[in-house]
Amino acid sequence: MSDKNVKEIEDLIKIISKLPGLGPKSAKRIVLKLINNREDLIKPLTNTLAQVYKNVIRCNICGNLKSINGKCICSTKKYDQICVVENIADMWVIESTGIYKGHYHILGGTLPSFETKNSGNGLLIQSLVNRVKKENVKEVILATSASTEGETTSHYISDSLKGTKVKITRLAKGVPVGGEIEFLDDGTLYSAFKNRNLLPNE
Repeated sequence: MSDKNVKEIEDLIKIISKLPGLGPKSAKRIVLKLINNREDLIKPLTNTLAQVYKNVIRCNICGNLKSINGKCICSTKKYDQICVVENIADMWVIESTGIYKGHYHILGGTLPSFETKNSGNGLLIQSLVNRVKKENVKEVILATSASTEGETTSHYISDSLKGTKVKITRLAKGVPVGGEIEFLDDGTLYSAFKNRNLLPNE
């Protein structure tokens, strides 16, 4: 009997194959593993996913994940340094290296290269400006990717922070052109952080 005869299995394979790095073949192997371990995998996975769907949201201040009933780390601790990244995956990569110990600001994406100066494109850029002013932040580290969109976003943020007197730095050019933070090795990230460049803020 083919899995195409079971709609539930077919639907599950389609959903799992949408995950990063997974195709139909990998999705089928995962589904088979789940089916063969109903009590150990499917039941707890279902319960956990339901709780995440119900209780985990994105903070509208820093962009990090938080419990719907709890306070985000950005509102519970003092900080004088913020590392700006495009997405949560980038933050997790930097955290795993131990290079940077400060706070983060997750934009939620990048600006298109043709973005106008009057639009933040739905990203948490104005929220970043507000955090810098409110918390008397001393340094903002721009850790966006080296792609055209990442550079556009970096320049837009620099312009938005003019007049705040905050020190603005950008990861060094050890990051390859077009390189995304999520896929860089620890050595490259360490070098990029250690040798980050100071940007003008006047």
